[in-house]
Amino acid sequence: MDFHKEYYRSEFIQHEILRERRSLEEEFSYYIAVAEGDIEYVTNNIAAHTFINPNGVGILSDNPLQNMRYHFVISTAMIARYCANSGMEQDQAYGLSDFYIRKMDKCKSIHEIEEVHQGMSLDFCNKMLLLKKSQILSKPIVLCMDYIYSHIHHRVTVKELAQHVNLSESYLSKLFKKEIGIPISEYIALQKVEKAKNLLCYSDYSITDIANYLAFSSQSHFIQVFQKYAGLTPHKYRDKHFRNNWEDSFMKK
Repeated sequence: MDFHKEYYRSEFIQHEILRERRSLEEEFSYYIAVAEGDIEYVTNNIAAHTFINPNGVGILSDNPLQNMRYHFVISTAMIARYCANSGMEQDQAYGLSDFYIRKMDKCKSIHEIEEVHQGMSLDFCNKMLLLKKSQILSKPIVLCMDYIYSHIHHRVTVKELAQHVNLSESYLSKLFKKEIGIPISEYIALQKVEKAKNLLCYSDYSITDIANYLAFSSQSHFIQVFQKYAGLTPHKYRDKHFRNNWEDSFMKK
């Protein structure tokens, strides 16, 4: 097959129908906004349904759904790299990228893909906003926060953290409370609850499995802590937020 001939023919057709592409500035502005934690810019872009607007978007497949899939992968990969370049841990950035691409792969309509893209963008954006805020914190506290994030499925203790940053337990506890505003134990609990929320929303793991994965002493302890910070029991939270059928969700709109 003569790919050069086919390419030039395609280029000629594109020129004939005067298909204009979005400017690089417009595209990069979105990636930059996410990487800078600019929630207002990102939410305005989402409200305008820019991602699924066909104007100025390249045709990567003659199938509209497949075309949107390709654009989702490109957008997610770019956002992950912009965020990694702006300070997010590479493992976290690429892990999030892989997670949302797998979520998108299960979508059956353009609207479903758009919603996953919205969730992906806001997730990255919120994490970058927290990261920017954390940059005003002292190094030991940032190291503790990173350690807690990386060991969220373990039982993390103040003693363990103190050893990690080479400080006394009492001094670290006072410093953490001063800079974060809450005790270390409460911060760890909040992070575990946030992780549990994602697992309840986007996985079919049982409540017992989630409690074990997040190293709670028992299922009842997990339920008690979750309800304290989320305002609902894990079971009620899942009933309210879990979407086991995307198509039904959109049919109700």
